[in-house]
Amino acid sequence: MEFDPSGRLLKSFGAGLFAYPHGFTIDGDGNLWVTDVNDQETILGMSARNASGVVMGQEVLKLSPEGKVLMTLGKEGVAATGPDGFDRPTSVAVAPNGNIFISDGHAPNQNGAARVVKFSKDGRFIKAWGRKGSAPGEFDEPHDIFVGGSHGWVYVADRRNSRVQVFDQEGNFIVAWKQFGQPSSVFVGKDDTIYVGASFPDPAAKKGESRGIMIGNAIEGSLKAFIPDPADLDNVIRGTSASGIAADGMGSVFAADVGAHNLRKYVKFN
Repeated sequence: MEFDPSGRLLKSFGAGLFAYPHGFTIDGDGNLWVTDVNDQETILGMSARNASGVVMGQEVLKLSPEGKVLMTLGKEGVAATGPDGFDRPTSVAVAPNGNIFISDGHAPNQNGAARVVKFSKDGRFIKAWGRKGSAPGEFDEPHDIFVGGSHGWVYVADRRNSRVQVFDQEGNFIVAWKQFGQPSSVFVGKDDTIYVGASFPDPAAKKGESRGIMIGNAIEGSLKAFIPDPADLDNVIRGTSASGIAADGMGSVFAADVGAHNLRKYVKFN
């Protein structure tokens, strides 16, 4: 769905194309990249089969601004952990040179993927790194990924390990930050400001937990601001907070809340 700055819906496309669209990004050419995380029959009331009865999911799709499918990575409806497949791909990022980075391994996924997969601009597999674990370079539900900032680093929201991991584009580990809570989403602005949606998925959500959007420095990891989640933890039913996040050049922050099923905009003020 595309909205204008006031929140008015302009257009939408892709109905029936996905089982469970989970993460997305827009590349430098304005194309939309979407991960389709699920191949189960139903999730959140949605069917994982298309109109022809074919199981969908386990793919990453590149769409034109008009919604035309330009490229597909992965095998439709087939969970795989090799170079040509995914096991619950969570998010996708595209570097300025066109290389594609995909975080793979949504929970529950005890014996499946926990990795980052890198492809060339034309969809050729280059490499993958990571496995299930908590050591540097390992993951436990890599839930979001972003490539950017002045260094062009790869930022991964390693959710169940409660950390943001940072790599260069060859997969070399740089640093892990635990000060951003349990991250579900990550975004880095051109000014090297990092925005992290810190969530506590049910049943970990407890009264008094700090849950919301952490804002800091994307080079050395210091925190400088916090936007609290508006949800009342006394009445929490499921984990909320920003499972998708972005910011514009004016410092406004956009947060997609999976629990409340809404999109929130926060405006920067001095």
